[in-house]
Amino acid sequence: MKYLSEFRDPELVHQYLDSLHKMVSRNWTIMEICGGQTHSLVKHGILQMLPKQITMVHGPGCPVCVTPLGLIDEAIFLAEKKDVILCSFGDMLRVPGSEKSLLEAKAGGADIRIVYSPLEAVQLANETPNREFVFFAVGFETTAPANALSVVHAQQLGLTNYTILASHVLVPPAMEAILSDPETSIDAFLAAGHVCTIMGMDEYEPIVTRFEVPIVVTGFEPVDLLQGITMAIRQLEAGEAKLENQYTRVVQSKGNLHAQETISSVFDISDREWRGIGTIPASGYSVKNALAAFDARKKFNLAKTTAETNNGCMAGSILKGKLKPAACPYFGKECTPENPMGAPMVSSEGACAAYYHYAGVGNG
Repeated sequence: MKYLSEFRDPELVHQYLDSLHKMVSRNWTIMEICGGQTHSLVKHGILQMLPKQITMVHGPGCPVCVTPLGLIDEAIFLAEKKDVILCSFGDMLRVPGSEKSLLEAKAGGADIRIVYSPLEAVQLANETPNREFVFFAVGFETTAPANALSVVHAQQLGLTNYTILASHVLVPPAMEAILSDPETSIDAFLAAGHVCTIMGMDEYEPIVTRFEVPIVVTGFEPVDLLQGITMAIRQLEAGEAKLENQYTRVVQSKGNLHAQETISSVFDISDREWRGIGTIPASGYSVKNALAAFDARKKFNLAKTTAETNNGCMAGSILKGKLKPAACPYFGKECTPENPMGAPMVSSEGACAAYYHYAGVGNG
């Protein structure tokens, strides 16, 4: 299948659905890790078309959603108290911190600018040498190469006014944390295709072996997802647990080695706090000590802050796959995209936003 339209072909969709209905013999629960996959499942009505024995639960694969409140507070502190120009992707601006969002800080006078690439932030720093620029570097392994490259470019330009506030999180440790939870009932995973495009597939093999769960690397279009679900169900029905690649047109076993080298030249693996989940060991990237001049935490002597929401938001349970968005008592009522109580209602990849916009709730 070479063209996008083929991955939305109704005939292929029905073929996979027919195959699933004939194949499934008992109840199975599959978690799709990526928020992009969640949106596609909800938007295209796939959840309603699957056999009733197949339950899809939505994982923590939304980097905006898992960015902890304390880190939002740090970014606001930099913009308000340290007189820096904070650059960020737009989807971070409305995520609630412990007291306010970046958008509210911007409305109060903080110089917070939306950029479309970290290299744009480097360019701004190069053009304005008398001001400090901090790029809010949020994301999974997918965005880590570009954020690392911004540090490489800033170093090559000899900039002393550019740093990043890093909040990178890694998928495999999160999957291990979910499977280690005694309340977890996940039978198989759909792994995020874009993460594997960068990192490859090898790091998922130990998870398959240790927990005996099928993992299928999957794309984001309806046919991608249905084929991935079919591959996972076929394994489960046969009593198998293997790592498979549905997204062969993009993902290679070893991933993008050049991108991986760029990441490792700037970042070290470190423990990372996940919003609503807690600290997961070795689940994030931090700027290397040798590049401390480009680490906002070190340059501005930021003390590690922790904060927990007390507004009743149930994002943690949703991110762990224990709760569907519509089961939250605030969903679509007190919590809407216009007035979000938690990050999953804000982000373009958040499960709550997907259900609100596409599942017949809210404006639907």
